[in-house]
Amino acid sequence: MKQRIDGQAMERFIVLVAVSLLGVALSGCTAFFGTHEKRAEAQLLPTVGNTARGTVTFIERSDGVQVTYNLAGLPPNSDHALQIHERGDCNAADGSSAGRVFAPAADELRSGVRVEGDLGNIHADANGVTSGFIVAPDVSLDGVRSVLSRSVLIHRDPSDPYAFPAHGAGPALACGPIKQ
Repeated sequence: MKQRIDGQAMERFIVLVAVSLLGVALSGCTAFFGTHEKRAEAQLLPTVGNTARGTVTFIERSDGVQVTYNLAGLPPNSDHALQIHERGDCNAADGSSAGRVFAPAADELRSGVRVEGDLGNIHADANGVTSGFIVAPDVSLDGVRSVLSRSVLIHRDPSDPYAFPAHGAGPALACGPIKQ
């Protein structure tokens, strides 16, 4: 028993198939056009007379910016300040062209308050290598608290959270501009 499909039924069938295929195609597009995380990276190179180098990656999350670091060439079994500085300029041999520690709020005026750019201290193992991550809730990858176009520095000494480190915690061992 053969059944004929009239023109209107065929049109509805074609439209239904086309809409279904379009839905399937568009659902796969989120891999290409969906929300992408905001991220930036800094390639740290050693300052003159030092060997520290590595990568620091910044990924914006709902609770702040996740700062992931992979560094080598540090003195064995040592602690160092990881800090963001105001300018994305690492041209000076000692890293001083990066300017002061990033502090967009008036926190730098209050004693005992850690400024936004002071991400904390990191520890190098017996081989002078360190990796890990820090969540920085007071910085972002856009707006006034953005770390983009600034620099990240590794300092010789650990930071002291009770004193404002205007120029960092000792000389810079490595410096890298933060780029998207």
